[in-house]
Amino acid sequence: MSDTQTLIENRPPSVAALFLERVAATPDAEAYRYPVPSSSGQGPDDWKSLSWAQAADRVYAIAAGLIELGIEPEQRVALASSTRVEWILADLGIMCAGGATTTVYPQTNADESAFILSDSESRVLIAEDAAQLAKAVEKRGELPALTKVVVVDPAGVESGDWVLTLAELERRGAAYLEQHPQLIKERVGAITRDQLATLIYTSGTTGRPKGVRLPHDNWSYMAKAIAGTGLISGEDVQYLWLPLAHVFGKVLTSGQIEVGHVTAVDGRVDKIIENLPVVQPTYMAAVPRIFEKVYNGVAAKAREGGAAKYKIFQWAAEVAREYAKASQDNFRRTGTASVPFGLATRHKVADTLVYGKLREAFGGRLRACVSGASALSPEIGYFFAGAGIHILEGYGLTETSAASFVNPGEAYRTGTVGKPLPGTEVRIADDGEILLRGPGIMEGYHQQPEKTAEVLESDGWFHTGDIGELSPDGYLRITDRKKDLIKTSGGKYVAPAEVEGQFKAVCPYVSNILVHGADRNYCTALIALDEPSLEEWAKENGLAGRSYAEIVAAPQTVEMVDGYVRQLNAGLQRWQTIKKFRLLPRDLDVEHGEITPSLKLKRPVVEREYKHLIDEMYAGTKEA
Repeated sequence: MSDTQTLIENRPPSVAALFLERVAATPDAEAYRYPVPSSSGQGPDDWKSLSWAQAADRVYAIAAGLIELGIEPEQRVALASSTRVEWILADLGIMCAGGATTTVYPQTNADESAFILSDSESRVLIAEDAAQLAKAVEKRGELPALTKVVVVDPAGVESGDWVLTLAELERRGAAYLEQHPQLIKERVGAITRDQLATLIYTSGTTGRPKGVRLPHDNWSYMAKAIAGTGLISGEDVQYLWLPLAHVFGKVLTSGQIEVGHVTAVDGRVDKIIENLPVVQPTYMAAVPRIFEKVYNGVAAKAREGGAAKYKIFQWAAEVAREYAKASQDNFRRTGTASVPFGLATRHKVADTLVYGKLREAFGGRLRACVSGASALSPEIGYFFAGAGIHILEGYGLTETSAASFVNPGEAYRTGTVGKPLPGTEVRIADDGEILLRGPGIMEGYHQQPEKTAEVLESDGWFHTGDIGELSPDGYLRITDRKKDLIKTSGGKYVAPAEVEGQFKAVCPYVSNILVHGADRNYCTALIALDEPSLEEWAKENGLAGRSYAEIVAAPQTVEMVDGYVRQLNAGLQRWQTIKKFRLLPRDLDVEHGEITPSLKLKRPVVEREYKHLIDEMYAGTKEA
């Protein structure tokens, strides 16, 4: 039996138990960094640290405070907050109390928040601030099970019988612990593998979200399996900004506890560029949209610098892709990432001119990024790989505790999601669907046995709903969502995500694109452009000072995008080509429900909202 198998098979029943082990092993080592506004209120934030022992003091106080409020094992405590260090401390506190965390995105509206709190029968809500509290107050009459709201940031909040601050909960918990010093050890010791740890509601594209039940063993397995990949070590510094309400963000906290490295936590997406040189992470996880924005930003900046500078960037981008493809192909064949001498020489020049600056912008120490939640365009992946920013794509779902596959370090292959985590089994069904089995699979959907039976077989195989292919040596390539594959009226199948990804690599101004064509005789696209990049382009093309909607309506903008569509079509099969497109009057966003908080496109929502534009593109055709 390998060391990794031994590690996984001998895992403790919970991450709460792992946390106690970590605190005992390295109490004085740095655990978390978090930003606080500078004392002057001007300039960059100050960053403070918590050691594992200091984090534990707060976690145990939160746990004891919840126990004093009456939280029993498996009872739900909801957590509605953006990504911040208190989210992690509260989640660990809930787990150490034996409770279960119900995660709620801070962007969720009052109606859906109330549904989640009611369906989960959450007894306590930990709310980030006055805005999150207001949603619960508005729906209080619909939430008979909710006995208390704990507010993290007390500004503008009046505490009372129903509301208390996190600081107050911690004070009460610390006092309770003085009377019951063995309380946390006893609660954690009583946790069983199959006990509910987390309830995460999937942001469904239609109907109400389903609560995914993830027991303690899922997270304990994830912690050991992630450590078993060898991708992270105790020397790492992780920059964590992903939504912790999402399974991808949440799983990153488990691996960290197992290996004991530092995590810098700040969920403010608008601070990423500012934070990277300060944090200087060695690894970071992100969704493809972030890499697309960085790529488009670098391309737009080069274009601003004039024709010569833009030509250098385009040349360097092609060299990067060529270099990445050659080195990965060679590594696959020989185990070494060498490239031909001429290419290596060009790469060295491009590194001095372009790539070095890009790596500095990421903090200068980045060993690897992990990308997940949706597909990264291979052309963008190859660009970053060639520039020395190694993006390891991974794959998993809420129902599989996020991390089922990840690319293996040096042997990573752009365009694939890598190999299964140790202990996870995979097979491809006759129709191409990916099936998974292992300790990371959910228990089922909360109070929905019939929905559970639709995806989870009695022998443990989970139907992912994704279509994929396995290479002979075990690398998985996702080709599309089973339900997102479209069939034209000519009987040809098109994978819209594949076409959309290729367009994102071609057009530096795109933000979102939706390819449509099911039961039609040709494909069309709805395209939303990236506002900051577009404004820079507008200045150079006589459209300065106009609104976003005015710029996208201008004939020269349509002509510019048409050029990129023609470029895309040149590399596609005839039936995949985009015959017509429409530019949207604004970008898609979470607030309008068009993309999920993890930045995935909600196709039915977008198609419903812009049905008039789709119909317009098919007007006059037989099926319109």
